[in-house]
Amino acid sequence: MQSVRLWAAPDHTRVVFDTSGPVTHNIFTLENPARLVIDVPAANASASVPDLAASGGLVKGIRTARNTPDVLRIVLDLKQPVKPRSFNLTPNDQYGHRLVVDLYEATAGAASGTAAKPVVSQDVANQEAQLRDLVIAIDAGHGGDDPGAVGRRKTREKDVVLAIARRLAALVEQEPGMRPVLIREGDYYIGLRQRIEKARRHKADLFISIHADGFKDHRARGSSVYVLSKRGASSEMARVLAASENAADLVGGVSLDDKDDLLREVLLDLSQTATREASFGVADNMLGELRHMGKTHKSTVQQAGFVVLKSPDIPSLLVETAFISNPAEENKLRDKRHQQKLAHAMLRGIRDYFGKHPPPGTRIARQYVVKRGDTLSEIAQQFSISLVKLRGYNSLKSDTLRIGDTLRIPPTRDS
Repeated sequence: MQSVRLWAAPDHTRVVFDTSGPVTHNIFTLENPARLVIDVPAANASASVPDLAASGGLVKGIRTARNTPDVLRIVLDLKQPVKPRSFNLTPNDQYGHRLVVDLYEATAGAASGTAAKPVVSQDVANQEAQLRDLVIAIDAGHGGDDPGAVGRRKTREKDVVLAIARRLAALVEQEPGMRPVLIREGDYYIGLRQRIEKARRHKADLFISIHADGFKDHRARGSSVYVLSKRGASSEMARVLAASENAADLVGGVSLDDKDDLLREVLLDLSQTATREASFGVADNMLGELRHMGKTHKSTVQQAGFVVLKSPDIPSLLVETAFISNPAEENKLRDKRHQQKLAHAMLRGIRDYFGKHPPPGTRIARQYVVKRGDTLSEIAQQFSISLVKLRGYNSLKSDTLRIGDTLRIPPTRDS
């Protein structure tokens, strides 16, 4: 063991041991008091053990000893009982070999992957029938022991994308009829499929994963926007259909577990098609807004098989904000004003698309059908909005209305 690091996430604590090579290990828990024991054969602790008391999370401290002459014993003193999960990681650009131990609360469903299903009361069902906010899931890539790409000035991708994600969330929070959900709220790692699941738990209408590209050629520059490729969608459909936990997989709110194979495939294909079309729509708007900020790396929306884009029921896109490997763009990514401009561009892309394609049941989907005798000013007064806002929201060049026209009513704080 060469060094140890700890990352405290909302649902688990990750402990990372840097090692000189892959290690075999045995792991078990003890009670009264709660401890986790890791026995590593043919190993030595070449680094001093850090004080983890102030690091947060589920670990109070760490100590090492010799269980037998050829086995290093590592003991984690815990704040409460845990369910552990451990695995080895191979070297990357930042770190060498690592032994990773994830600690979940013993009572948390996340450790076993089976979260308890809530009982839906009649009151909740009635609330869901009312107008709701548009939910935007904002995912800052990487995190914790995964720094992502690193620039010449040692700027880490995980840090700048979290800053941009927080700025975008703040803007969405101010937008009437919208609500943000930050997938990663701090410096910790979340599994790729866990990111999708968190968005689904919050019933997200859109999932945006924010990144900063890295490339060996430092001249590469510009932003890009990705959606799921057809090949990626096909592989995901095969995975869902073949999974043993199909009872828990929902497609547009419809359970697949009681359907025959053909019907399940048709339902999933329809859901994926609609989701990809919406993803393309938002992505195209987003790319257009980013183009106003300068050169984009690609002139069209790109397609790839990124895992975070594979939700069959949530429109999803991945934004490469810039090349952190380009010194000029690295400097921009470090600039708070540029981060804010990127967040504003992404918000405009979201707003423009959903303004024209509002999901049913959301506050931004309010509509009014013009009747005989209606005037635009009276309609604006009826909904407590300004005439200018109503006109602009519907792209009207004049106040002339025709009977039967449908006006979109912009959301307000109180609607």
